[in-house]
Amino acid sequence: MPNTIPNKLRWEIHRQHMPERDPQVRAHNFEEVNLGFNPALATQESLRCLVCAKPTCMYQCPVAVKVKEFIALIIEGDYLGAAAKIREDNALPAITGRVCPQEEQCEGSCLVAKKTDSIAIGHLERFVADWERQTGQIGIPKNAPKTGKKVAIVGSGPAGLSCAGDLIQKGHEVRVFEALHELGGVLVYGIPEFRLPKSIVRQEVDVLRKMGVVFETNVVVGKTVTIDSLMKGEGYDAVFVATGAGLPQFLGVPGENLNGVYSANEFLTRVNLMRAYRFPEFDEPVYDCAGKDVIVVGGGNTAMDSVRTSLRLGAKTATLVYRRSEAEMPARLEEVKHAKEEGVIFKTLNNPVEMFGDEKGCLKEVKVQEMELGEPDESGRRRPIPKKGSEYIMPASIMIIAVGTTANPLVQSTTPDLKTNKKNYIEADPETLRTSKQGVFAGGDIVTGGATVILAMGAGRKAAKGINEYLETGNW
Repeated sequence: MPNTIPNKLRWEIHRQHMPERDPQVRAHNFEEVNLGFNPALATQESLRCLVCAKPTCMYQCPVAVKVKEFIALIIEGDYLGAAAKIREDNALPAITGRVCPQEEQCEGSCLVAKKTDSIAIGHLERFVADWERQTGQIGIPKNAPKTGKKVAIVGSGPAGLSCAGDLIQKGHEVRVFEALHELGGVLVYGIPEFRLPKSIVRQEVDVLRKMGVVFETNVVVGKTVTIDSLMKGEGYDAVFVATGAGLPQFLGVPGENLNGVYSANEFLTRVNLMRAYRFPEFDEPVYDCAGKDVIVVGGGNTAMDSVRTSLRLGAKTATLVYRRSEAEMPARLEEVKHAKEEGVIFKTLNNPVEMFGDEKGCLKEVKVQEMELGEPDESGRRRPIPKKGSEYIMPASIMIIAVGTTANPLVQSTTPDLKTNKKNYIEADPETLRTSKQGVFAGGDIVTGGATVILAMGAGRKAAKGINEYLETGNW
């Protein structure tokens, strides 16, 4: 049925609540927190759409999903058509429907939000993708005739997968090389099962396979093969480097070398990719969180993922220590809400300055200093300033540092004619994503530094456009 409800009545429909697992139960298991819309909720939510002549939601989406068009198909009950419409621009709808910060992008620019809550675009996107999986049907857009051109993509994270989805539709031969034994990049090693089940990632990768993308795992570009050998030896016409920013940053304070101090990358990789939460069924332990005091340092989504994971591993206390106030936290509002519901302790305007261990070299306690906010810094957020004489001691057996990452250096180190900046990120044209090396493109976190899944996907789409133009014209 078309959305013919008068606008006056649409305003009266409240945003539909996402069903969730009970906080007291979910805090002790790794089952997905959000349960998803059913058809009735999805239809009711879709009827709130104003069918704008100029859909600002689409313009603010990094991959430009045709939001009002797929919502109209939901109203008609054509869920398969809605899925195909989304996949024209978004290769990973079941993923972005779960982890994308819609409140800052499509939903943040929704005109409905001027009077009431925005349309739940992310929940609707997830509904369509989940309907595909549950019914065994897939809405796949058609590919163009084969061009005979070959493209290699280095990295199977969101940028690489998004680029692959666009290029295969253009008729090019696409092969994705992944260093790890599982596909998905940060989607499998960085995001916990309770927020993004790995079966969802595997499903989306399988859709790309059905579209024609070829995947190879355990291929470390820079070691197993190089960019030059792919292009000169294996005949690839273009290469897209999407290796991410996987090198963890630390605080640089005394005691960080103690046993029990992790980078968030290591902690989450052990738990998510290596299944440490199912030890000893999977032989990959982490320091035992059970009955321990755990501190996580940071305020982004990775910090939230780490502190909520520690709770699920049995932590006695799980405390988030962040040097700014909650208003400056870059984490999604939903993640902050879920963390509080589950019992995470928030200590904002605090910062660790030293860690102390026992006679065995294991973390025992942390010295923390209170902070206050000064003038804004280069990030636009108010700069945290230490309060003199405000130090105090917190007990902690495990500390997880989640304060950002830097560039993965391997490809750059083995491709000398690939220009990088002073932080070792690859330099790429902001519009075409071309690098200093002909035929090589780069995008996502390896160019911009750590960002969101959807921004990396936007870079993948931009790279696909640039690669396609290069393959069609030969101009560099």
